[in-house]
Amino acid sequence: MEDDSRFVEFVTERADALLRYGYALSGNAHDAADLTQEALVRLHRAWSRVRKKDDPESYTKMIMARLHISVWRRRRREHLTWAVPEIPLEDALPYEGDQELWQALCGLPRKQRTVLVLRFYEQLTDAEIAALLGISQGTVRSHASLGLSRLRTAMPHLMPARRRTPR
Repeated sequence: MEDDSRFVEFVTERADALLRYGYALSGNAHDAADLTQEALVRLHRAWSRVRKKDDPESYTKMIMARLHISVWRRRRREHLTWAVPEIPLEDALPYEGDQELWQALCGLPRKQRTVLVLRFYEQLTDAEIAALLGISQGTVRSHASLGLSRLRTAMPHLMPARRRTPR
């Protein structure tokens, strides 16, 4: 019974942050909610084991990232829809001041967006990202470089172009 109350307490405290993380990964409020819900279901199954490690949030985020990767591995391409989202994009974004950045990030391909979110939002190293996604570190760096290049093009006023140093 104590385990259940600790789980409920964890969900109450961290659900919004996990939902924002899911949104950053997926770029879609519905997918973010699905990722969060499925990750919390899996966390609940492993709660007695995970809570002893004192880091259930990291475990949950790892589940979410892996679920997200498995989805885009299965789909291999995004499905366009004509349906308008129920929640305006501005209301679903994590930080009010960064709306333009989040919108540009949503325009990136899934792999590039995932690598950038894991690198800059979660502050993981290339090795950690590679291990989490099951790809090489070179592929991580390639996706990050391509994603940043696209963001610089989409938002030149927020992300200055890389400066070339004279040799």
